[in-house]
Amino acid sequence: MDNNLIKQLMMIGIGTTSLVADKMREVTDQLVTEGRLDPDQATRLMNDLMQQLKTDQTSVETLFQRQIRNVMQDLGVPRQAEMDELRGRLDRLERQLRDLENKLWR
Repeated sequence: MDNNLIKQLMMIGIGTTSLVADKMREVTDQLVTEGRLDPDQATRLMNDLMQQLKTDQTSVETLFQRQIRNVMQDLGVPRQAEMDELRGRLDRLERQLRDLENKLWR
């Protein structure tokens, strides 16, 4: 999956969260101005909302990462650990080949 697309999707999520928080702040400010909500209640409400949004965003990010891993696995893209193992094996084979070449030229 294109790294730029992933960044764009993450930015959309962050933007949405920010938009919800801004709108909620407007609503609570209006309720305080109208006297329908105490300023302390508004602060607690906003804090609770922000905590819930952070929790939800973390859950969404975790789910998103899991889905990306699944798609990459389905496409046959190797994981970093597999690539590291293959690099190690390749290094060992190159070393063995050099050793054999050195023995032949002696």
